[in-house]
Amino acid sequence: MDDVRRNMEEMGLLVNTPKQTRTETGAKVAFTILAAISFCHLLNDMVQSLIPAIYPILKSTFHLNFSQLGLITFTFQVTASLLQPFVGLWADRRPKPYSLAAGMGCTLVGLLLLSRAWSFGMILVSSALVGVGSSVFHPESSRVARMASGGQHGLAQSVFQVGGNTGSALGPLLAAFIVAPRGQHSISVFSVAALAAIVLLINVGNWYKKRAQAKVKAAHTAPAVGVSSKQIAVSIAILAALVFSKYIYLVSLSSYYTFYLITKFHVSVRMSQIYLFVFLGAVAAGTIIGGPVGDRVGRKHVIWWSILGALPFTVLLPYANLFWTSVLTVVIGLVLASAFSAILVYAQELVPGKIGMISGVFFGFAFGIAGVGAALLGALADHTSIYFVYRICSFLPAIGLLTALLPDVEPNRRGSSMRV
Repeated sequence: MDDVRRNMEEMGLLVNTPKQTRTETGAKVAFTILAAISFCHLLNDMVQSLIPAIYPILKSTFHLNFSQLGLITFTFQVTASLLQPFVGLWADRRPKPYSLAAGMGCTLVGLLLLSRAWSFGMILVSSALVGVGSSVFHPESSRVARMASGGQHGLAQSVFQVGGNTGSALGPLLAAFIVAPRGQHSISVFSVAALAAIVLLINVGNWYKKRAQAKVKAAHTAPAVGVSSKQIAVSIAILAALVFSKYIYLVSLSSYYTFYLITKFHVSVRMSQIYLFVFLGAVAAGTIIGGPVGDRVGRKHVIWWSILGALPFTVLLPYANLFWTSVLTVVIGLVLASAFSAILVYAQELVPGKIGMISGVFFGFAFGIAGVGAALLGALADHTSIYFVYRICSFLPAIGLLTALLPDVEPNRRGSSMRV
């Protein structure tokens, strides 16, 4: 009977197989791969988050100003963004299972160069190499997460992304206790993390290679979402505006929060990095919420709550004391971070069959706009003050009102989700 049922499913005669059954069929393998790719995301982003975390050290060692610090972030973020859509589109057509390990190798080289950088120019080169590694890693690892999802795409993206956000939170904490007391050369200690990620990603590549052809073929035969090309284009533009508001605000905190705390509240460098760790930890916690909640109540509802819901707290932040600053940044991190999984999966539902390209576009745009934002905000801080920067950025979540213009595509997809 099992053979008959399997043949009927393959012929398309049983299209309403319960999602829970299909998920349980490959639960062990899917969970193992999701855990592996999420952990590699943790290691990848932990290494990358060292760059902004050591800004106070680089600033004093190389006598840099805020504009130069912004240029470092710009270099890293732009190289981390420009290649991503092309990597994703290329892999949509022809899977590259071992590109994940190759990308991490590039990150490893950049990390080692950064630990020995002797000039501002070498810092930029090192940051660019780390960014290139990120360009290769993110779109393909996002595809792997979807392949291993068992149909629960929002949950899979959240698990994948929470690894990255956790790594981003750990980076400043490890910088505070390892790099700050020992200096720039101690960055090389983190090469062990990159090497461990390469080993894991080779194993993930083996799994990916066995399943890639069937999954890519299934993705390209996914049904249309039932909206016009014009609606899709407008929706992608709206989603890009929402990503803009989210990441410009987040980069204002991830890049300059330590300086804000040091300048306004006179805390130590180490204490400021601990506060940054708390904020990034809240971002990591918020990330895991958005995906599974979106699977249950709808992505559009999560996007509404996540972007616009942060507005009251961001408006209050520039006027708070140290205690309430720490509380507000935790709330802001939790709320804003829940958006990206929902935004990404919503976009993937809009453009079925282009998982790699859409992942690359949105990861790339997020990194790129964050890099441009960091450079512009750094220049603005030099010409005005860091306080003025936070007052201006506090209104960015108001862009979340654009969510009202997004079409409700999920009822159209739910009828076909059992076949994906």
